[in-house]
Amino acid sequence: MDNSTAIAALGALAQTTRLETFRLLVRHEPDGIPAGELARLIDVPQNTMSAHLATLSRAGLVTSERQSRSIIYRADLSGLRELTLFLLKDCCGGSTELCAPLIAELTPCCAPETKLS
Repeated sequence: MDNSTAIAALGALAQTTRLETFRLLVRHEPDGIPAGELARLIDVPQNTMSAHLATLSRAGLVTSERQSRSIIYRADLSGLRELTLFLLKDCCGGSTELCAPLIAELTPCCAPETKLS
């Protein structure tokens, strides 16, 4: 990822409705949410939601797929991963001990569930 791509992604998230939309899509992975349902859940007009989704899509943060008459939107987790890695690439000048607390904070939210025997 380069600076301009990161700036586009951060800029797309730097607006309340788009940030709420993206976070909602992340919570609904991997199923996604139809565009109309997103508009209803966020309480914005459908045409406004379409504009926000287009911005998020251009920034590489959401994907869409037509299913019958609906368009299902999903968070693009690879785009989120690239942005996060871009931001953390030079974390603390490579000092592992300084980055460890940050990595530890990120791990619990994404750790796979273990199955009990």
